[in-house]
Amino acid sequence: MDEDARFALALERFDAANADDPNFETVDGVDQPKELVYARRMTATLARFAPDAPETVRLAARSQHIRRWTVPRGDYPDGRDGYRRWRTHLYDIHADTAAGILSAVGYDEPTISRVSSLLRKERLKLDPDAQLLEDVACLVFLEHYLAEFAPKHDDEKLAGVLRKTWRKMSSAGREAALGLDLSPELRTVVTRAIRSDA
Repeated sequence: MDEDARFALALERFDAANADDPNFETVDGVDQPKELVYARRMTATLARFAPDAPETVRLAARSQHIRRWTVPRGDYPDGRDGYRRWRTHLYDIHADTAAGILSAVGYDEPTISRVSSLLRKERLKLDPDAQLLEDVACLVFLEHYLAEFAPKHDDEKLAGVLRKTWRKMSSAGREAALGLDLSPELRTVVTRAIRSDA
């Protein structure tokens, strides 16, 4: 199997895993599995933001939330500590699931280990590829999920989330975020949060 075919097969297997998501999102009038939609948005955003990204980053982007629904947030205590434990467990689930698929389609151990490291969010701010993946995840949130997220939270909570998102991003990621086609209302909220963090 050549490299392009192996990469395409890996994405196909990732998508098949995410197609089992029992939660749906309506996109262009069609109900689709939520994590499948998310994975494809990650790929599309990465292609626009960093078209020359390494294959390992492209693999990690497509499997960023693979089978996320299998670990419900409600299984962990409320509060920051419970949230962190949930997220850490999710990182392991994503990394292990992706590793199994990558091994099955013929990727070597260094590639699998690298993708797993990216999915576990290791060395954020120190590893350029990990930062690239984080930038893409933040851009996807801002572009596709902020409009639904914002009305569910009070101004203080929303501003806090946006400040944390902004701090996670590189200067290039922030520049891309400012160029997103957000509604005037959302742009105002984002701008206000950024200014309050300055």
